[in-house]
Amino acid sequence: MIVRTAVALLAAGFASAALAQQPAGSADAGRKKIAMCEGCHGIPGYRTAYPEVYRVPLLGGQQAAYLLRALQGYKSGARSHPSMRGIAAGLTDQDMADVSAYYAGGVK
Repeated sequence: MIVRTAVALLAAGFASAALAQQPAGSADAGRKKIAMCEGCHGIPGYRTAYPEVYRVPLLGGQQAAYLLRALQGYKSGARSHPSMRGIAAGLTDQDMADVSAYYAGGVK
């Protein structure tokens, strides 16, 4: 029991440190970085056919932390969508934080 508690506390500390190292996102800066996003995610009801047919989600109103993790996942390869991997590969940590902050602001 003590070992589990210690491991849980240690893991929580690492997670807190990782979050503290993330750059703060700026919605104003993010607004200037979304041109690539809007081509798919800015069209209500849009469906894409690559790599398969699926409904493209709108991003406005999503939580910034979720969007940031998703972009990081595409960049690292943990998420596998080819188009998103290509786009995320060119984003810096600051770009991802800014875009995430912009969409978390409730933009439609």
